[in-house]
Amino acid sequence: MEILLVEDNLSITKGLIYSLEQKEYKVTSADSIEQAINDLETKKFDLIILDISLPDGNGFDLYRSEISKRKIPTIFLTARDDENDIVRGLELGADDYMTKPFSSKELIARIKKILSRGRNQIIKVKDIEFDIDKMEVYRNKEKIDLSSIELKILHLLFSNLNKVVTREEIIEKIWDWTGNDVNDNTVTVYMKRTREKIKQNIIITIKGIGYRIDGK
Repeated sequence: MEILLVEDNLSITKGLIYSLEQKEYKVTSADSIEQAINDLETKKFDLIILDISLPDGNGFDLYRSEISKRKIPTIFLTARDDENDIVRGLELGADDYMTKPFSSKELIARIKKILSRGRNQIIKVKDIEFDIDKMEVYRNKEKIDLSSIELKILHLLFSNLNKVVTREEIIEKIWDWTGNDVNDNTVTVYMKRTREKIKQNIIITIKGIGYRIDGK
């Protein structure tokens, strides 16, 4: 999962990056609104941790002008325990709000809770991203054109990361999806076409059994 941390306090930034990376989150940090906007325009994020007080403006304005239209889950941070700020942030559409000082464990717990809601659920393996909600596949942020069956087979593999999906399971699924009888050769053809389109060697063949995609 990709997280954008917008915070100008260097010690807080370093501490949060360490804690988040220990939990295998990927973190991009920005210490100003200008830098955050640049990051938002060039990268795709699953969640944003946003400080309200920034050197070139405030987090409320950044959220209103740039983040809300992208519908990225956001947690506001502030050093002020001000009820009006809390209300304002939540009314803008923020998902949560934390007042400094706070524990990284509590923040991570809230991050997990927000991401578990299924919003913008994306599974990434190497350069391939599968957007589960939209049922779309991307390579380096570019959408890959897959047929309906190819997409469903790939979804089956991504939904079972690190597990073997047998050829028999795939054959049964294709019958469920289409109502047509298929055989081993049909599965082989679909897998070949899918591999050619995604252009990444992420589908592992388990000889005589089936296929697997390995994640983290």
